[in-house]
Amino acid sequence: MDFYKRTIEESFDAVSSQPEGLTGDEARRRLEQLGKNRLTETAKKSGLRVFLEQFKDLLVIILIIAAVISMITGNSESTIVILVVLVINAILGTVQHFKAEQSLEGLRALSSPTAKVIRDGQNVQIPSEDVVIGDIMLLEAGDLVVADGRIVENFSLQVQESALTGESQSVDKSDRTISGDNIALGDRINMVYSGSLVTYGRAEVLVTGTAMTTEIGKIADLLNQTREKRTPLQESLDDFSKKLSVIIMIICAAVFVLGMVRHMPVLDSLMFAVALAVAAIPEALSSIVTIALALGTQKMANENAIIKKLKAVEGLGCVSVICSDKTGTLTQNKMTVQHIYAADELFDVDKTDYSNTTHAMLLLCSLLCNDSYYSEGKPIGDPTEVALLDYYAAVRSDAPQMREKIERLDEIPFDSDRKLMSTAHMIGNTYTMFTKGAPDVIFGRINRIMCPDGQLRPVTDADILELKKVNNSLSANGLRVLAFAMKSAARDVSLTLEDENDLIFIGLIAMIDPPREESRQAVADCRMAGIKPIMITGDHKITATSIAKQLGIFEEGDLSLNGVEVDRLSDEELMKVLPNVSVYARVSPENKIRIVEMWQRAGQIVAMTGDGVNDAPALKKADIGIAMGITGTEVSKDAASMILTDDNFATIIKAVTNGRSIYNNIKNSIKFLISGNMSGILAVLYAVIAALPMPFTAVHLLFINLLTDSLPAIAMSMEPSNRALLHEKPRGRNESILSGTFFRDVVTWGILIAVFTMISYYIGLGISAGAASTMAFSTLCLGRLFHGFNCRGSQSIVKLGLTTNKFSILAFVIGLGLLALVLLAPPLWSWFDITPLPTANLLYILIFAFCPTLIIQLVRIIKESVKK
Repeated sequence: MDFYKRTIEESFDAVSSQPEGLTGDEARRRLEQLGKNRLTETAKKSGLRVFLEQFKDLLVIILIIAAVISMITGNSESTIVILVVLVINAILGTVQHFKAEQSLEGLRALSSPTAKVIRDGQNVQIPSEDVVIGDIMLLEAGDLVVADGRIVENFSLQVQESALTGESQSVDKSDRTISGDNIALGDRINMVYSGSLVTYGRAEVLVTGTAMTTEIGKIADLLNQTREKRTPLQESLDDFSKKLSVIIMIICAAVFVLGMVRHMPVLDSLMFAVALAVAAIPEALSSIVTIALALGTQKMANENAIIKKLKAVEGLGCVSVICSDKTGTLTQNKMTVQHIYAADELFDVDKTDYSNTTHAMLLLCSLLCNDSYYSEGKPIGDPTEVALLDYYAAVRSDAPQMREKIERLDEIPFDSDRKLMSTAHMIGNTYTMFTKGAPDVIFGRINRIMCPDGQLRPVTDADILELKKVNNSLSANGLRVLAFAMKSAARDVSLTLEDENDLIFIGLIAMIDPPREESRQAVADCRMAGIKPIMITGDHKITATSIAKQLGIFEEGDLSLNGVEVDRLSDEELMKVLPNVSVYARVSPENKIRIVEMWQRAGQIVAMTGDGVNDAPALKKADIGIAMGITGTEVSKDAASMILTDDNFATIIKAVTNGRSIYNNIKNSIKFLISGNMSGILAVLYAVIAALPMPFTAVHLLFINLLTDSLPAIAMSMEPSNRALLHEKPRGRNESILSGTFFRDVVTWGILIAVFTMISYYIGLGISAGAASTMAFSTLCLGRLFHGFNCRGSQSIVKLGLTTNKFSILAFVIGLGLLALVLLAPPLWSWFDITPLPTANLLYILIFAFCPTLIIQLVRIIKESVKK
């Protein structure tokens, strides 16, 4: 029901209540019927189910089959190694899952433990979960609102609804009926909503919604319904795994059949197939990707971006649309005075002259007709009034002394109906009333204007026109304008509303939450990187568009829409204007989800920033949800995959650069692993076709895949990030890792390493089958360690620099040491199927292992010299 459109009497009738509140019996009956005032939660998966789901991957199933076959054939060492690797990966996946989802717990934390209501005609305090629809809720400054409700009696109530609307400025409430349909949540001034905070005044409120029927309840429901989007890396790796699994199964089946055709024993044919499967599957891939992402999170944490979900690190690198909140992210989240109109002149704040009588009186009025103050260096009060206090402090340093010297003798508090606040003081020997408020209200109440020298003159129609023109001009640029006036008053009589007439106009003060200095450059970087920046805010369209223009988000030909306008558009209509809309104002949580969905339908990868409860569903729906660390609610932080500790848009762009570097490094690592595995596959295939003894055992291949391969792959993930990546366009969601260039490199390099591995194998075959296997294993292992330098990038090592990544050298040295240990330590020979070799054969291994890298590097150097 749209209670904001109903009169107070109609609202009481709709919920079968009365101004005296419910009886205790009726409240208990409703509590039994409607349930407790708390949020419900969907059932969660059990730990066992999550653990078992980690084994659903096709590559994992193939490895399990390989482990079973190894056990049947008596090769228990291979079975143990394979199963240990799989169980460790499954445990890591399970732990990550249970860390991810805590959004509803955060929503529950917003619930206040108690609430004040009228029951049986008496004011009583009850647990918030016992509040029911029809209760009369009593609110005063400092209370957390525990249910949605229609205001029935208002006493200057102001409520901060930032958790729901995203705007930190308190909203002036009213008990008047609002006419019109589809009024935005932030404009329903006769309603209060669960999760918001009372900052000023008091009110009596008729409860119209509890638990899941509140606006927060609707958001919780949206969170339950919203499915997290898989990152492009997840999709690429899934696609890659499926294709690789199919290829492996076909080749293994072909090898098994070929062995049977050649009349090999069944067990021998099976062992060839198992060796091939182990050679083909990059067992360390998931661990290396996880390590690369974890290292990326460490680096980002040092740059004020905390990553909650590892795969979001890489996802940042391919973001093509960033939907950013305005307040605090693009702006400073601090209202600041920028322009002054006084003494018939509009000027910047730094031109204020205290020696000018009119300027001095305006400063005094902004200080004394003001309820804000500083406590232990922190501002207390309404952000607008704090801005006035800061304005005075920028010109004068005597604010505390001035307030003590000129005491407040009387006041008429701010009221949202009259939009004015007045205070009385003794200025010299004159009892003076200062008034501040909405310009359009004060313009109608003035009869004189203060001139530059402090003298007064009567107001003319031309003056009023000029004042309206200045006010409209400032407002059109997104500034919030307050008017200031004064008059002499009777000392022995309390101030009344009648006193707020026949005022003397002093001036206008215009303020705004200004853009962060670094935001402009960040937006420019954003566009350079091929990313479209969009502003989504709970603020008014004019203010939002003005800030967006200053930052470069809103350009010539762009559009701005408010939430109501978005609701009126069908999906087809919205899709047509989507590329041109740069600003969305006064939006609802449903609007935000819809905007994110539309961009995703258009094939874009969307990052969404937010800090309020209202942002949580969209943060979860977006490819990358980014919460604010300073101003963000726990709900938004739980729903997000990344948290900005400095609430700064510029940090997102740094994270994008890191994300692109990390993806580049992961892709190089995958290329390294697959090209190395390709060489092992080709060597095994050649041995089967040529009816030769098996060149590797499963343990050989696991040693290479899990130990000596892992180290260079991890070192690649430590390649330094390159800002030049911002000049590239973001990659598409459907861009596969298995591109044409990737496939060409993998096959070429695989053939090259396999050829030299088999040359080494044939030399060893002159001694024995065991020596041949040991030489093939050693050459392949060392060849892949050298190959790690090739896969650091697409340039030659001369251009890349051998020492720019010292970890790659360290990885090579450790890998070489492990191989030497296996070859030269007799206790390990039986475990790793090693046959002792003569010293000359060890030299052959070194030469043949280095040859593929030498050829690849020479080709690159020649290509680079030709390009010059």
